[in-house]
Amino acid sequence: MSKIKKHERTRAQESSNAIERMYITMRHLFNRGFYKPMGVSGETLREALLVLRPEIYGSIADEKAELEGLLYVIDRLPIGIEECRFINLTSDEGYANSHFEAIIPPKRRRNCYRIDAEQMNIEITRGRSEIYDILTHLTFLFVESHKIFKRVVIDDKGSTTRDWIKLEAAVLSKKKLTKPEREIAITHTANILGRTFKELTDVYPVFATAKHPERLLEIVYWLGKLAIDEVVNNNKRTVTFSPVLRERLGHHIHGERWANTIKETLKANGLLSRPIHIVSANLHSVMNTLYAPQALKTLSAKKNIFEVYEALSSSENENLRNKVTQKALQQGMIYIKDSSGTNINVQIFDTAKFDISHTDLDIKKQKESNENKPVLFVMDYAFGEQAYETIDEFLKPFGEGKDKIHLNIESISIMGKAGILEGGKGDIMIPSAHIFEGTADNYPFKNELKKEHLEAQGVDVYEGSMITVLGTSLQNKDILKFFNTSTWNVIGLEMEGAHYQKAIQAASKVRGSINPDVKVRYAYYASDNPLETGSTLASGGLGTSGVKPTYLITRKILQQIFN
Repeated sequence: MSKIKKHERTRAQESSNAIERMYITMRHLFNRGFYKPMGVSGETLREALLVLRPEIYGSIADEKAELEGLLYVIDRLPIGIEECRFINLTSDEGYANSHFEAIIPPKRRRNCYRIDAEQMNIEITRGRSEIYDILTHLTFLFVESHKIFKRVVIDDKGSTTRDWIKLEAAVLSKKKLTKPEREIAITHTANILGRTFKELTDVYPVFATAKHPERLLEIVYWLGKLAIDEVVNNNKRTVTFSPVLRERLGHHIHGERWANTIKETLKANGLLSRPIHIVSANLHSVMNTLYAPQALKTLSAKKNIFEVYEALSSSENENLRNKVTQKALQQGMIYIKDSSGTNINVQIFDTAKFDISHTDLDIKKQKESNENKPVLFVMDYAFGEQAYETIDEFLKPFGEGKDKIHLNIESISIMGKAGILEGGKGDIMIPSAHIFEGTADNYPFKNELKKEHLEAQGVDVYEGSMITVLGTSLQNKDILKFFNTSTWNVIGLEMEGAHYQKAIQAASKVRGSINPDVKVRYAYYASDNPLETGSTLASGGLGTSGVKPTYLITRKILQQIFN
């Protein structure tokens, strides 16, 4: 037994060291200004990732290609990046006003611009976490590309296999592939990737887009082509960090712009001195909870309220969502579309402009005068370290000198998706502390939400510490098992908690910008269980199983705010 324990601990320690090495290396490469991912400068990053073998990247350390991990990464990087030898990470440097068309990845809100056939620019406006995210994904992508190279190049001169020649012909063909032609190309690609024909046929439609129906073939071909060029002709792929990005990072330029826009909107609407409750969540659950019972009276009368929420979540019911949005805009909601570069849109709800008793939340009619009725400030999800930048800036007083106004922040509620280490998708986690991975920092707090508030609702609820990770794509089973079974009592992992709490503690306990006894609420619903094979983030989204926990948490937050 002691041998097993020792082995597990050693593997967890190796993983922990690998994460730390990656973190330090990425900061060093950023300060240096450029690096070659598959050259000497990228070696530490590659080796650390291969030691770590994160769950999300599946078979990265094996000879066969990793398909689920590839899809996860491709969804978070701009279309066409696999064709580019030069990847340039920039700040917001004015490309929005140029002829370049913004390319936004399906699963990450970031603007990217294809400068020419060889160069892709990616705008970084969300802080260091975004850089770590991109560099980790690029490292995975390039490691996979060299696996393709090893399977298709047969000598030092760059001669290639028949499979590669056939794949190249299919990709470079100008005409649309017929079903037999596609299946022949898939057969050759399966050989190249070390996967079965069935495996490739199953994932093929998931990679496809309307413009690129053969996208999987294109990705494999371009990854392999650039890897061959890299090894045979020494044309190394290069990642650069623009001088403006290096100068601006860490200065909260986007967060300050974002916070000032919101405070000016509050001031213009006479809401700046009212009690403010901050909610970090998605931009539908608070609005739907408050307004759906009124806006969809006939539907609400026939169905259970959670069925109404499920109908609102369906992509086919845009007309229902529009009805709720219209009702909200008529009764006190102000929508602020982001123009600061944070990609965080905002809703402000003036609760003096609607009757809370019209909801189904079992809240008594408010007795306060309109000047004392709460203002709900709902912000879309931040990304990693961006949570600190945005909340830190928002909690600062507004204005200068004698005109300085301290905001009356009564509560801050954070709801988000997280990986769970006990239980499964759709369960709820109530944290009692946030531990910041890779450091000795930990942030205990009094959580106004308790396990008993959400139990007995048909959803499992877990209480304990949560770990704030540098990136969800950097986790593996060994390190997560260690956190889960050790005295840290970690129940889940997410990317923003410690950053939010750091900003809240600084504003309330150190700077005195807000009430030192500000109420905080944290609750997360499980998007995946990285300890279960087939349940990682790479295995797909929550679907409708996320609806119930999202709304249970939202309803409880609103009940606590109003009661």
